[in-house]
Amino acid sequence: MWKPYLKLIALRAQNALNILDRFHIAQKLGNAIDDVRTAETKELKRKGKQVVLKNSRWCLLKSPENLTDNQKVTLKDLLRCNLKTIRAYLLKEDFQNFWDYASAAWASKFMDQWCTQVMRSKLEPMKKVAKTIRAHKHSS
Repeated sequence: MWKPYLKLIALRAQNALNILDRFHIAQKLGNAIDDVRTAETKELKRKGKQVVLKNSRWCLLKSPENLTDNQKVTLKDLLRCNLKTIRAYLLKEDFQNFWDYASAAWASKFMDQWCTQVMRSKLEPMKKVAKTIRAHKHSS
């Protein structure tokens, strides 16, 4: 997803497919969740409310199957809260379904719907990820 790399591929291998890189997408989604969590924590502190997001970073960034028992309990508690961070987490987890598609057409349809949902979410860091994905989809 790095522009110089994509330009070099376009120059040297004109017939190459532009394939989304799972690692970099996961990294961008993780950074977006962390940005939402950080902003929401500051907002809760400013309003004098209980900061339930403290020590929750890895619960939100790790794959659910890799969580420790304590992290599973923390995540379960967090999922009961109506927080922007939880909305961002659920969008990240929903995107994982993209990798299961065998059909390029169905994967593309899923991605379009996911990006539309994210753009309506009012979560700016997540919207930035959706815009990046859309930009790379249209450049391929």
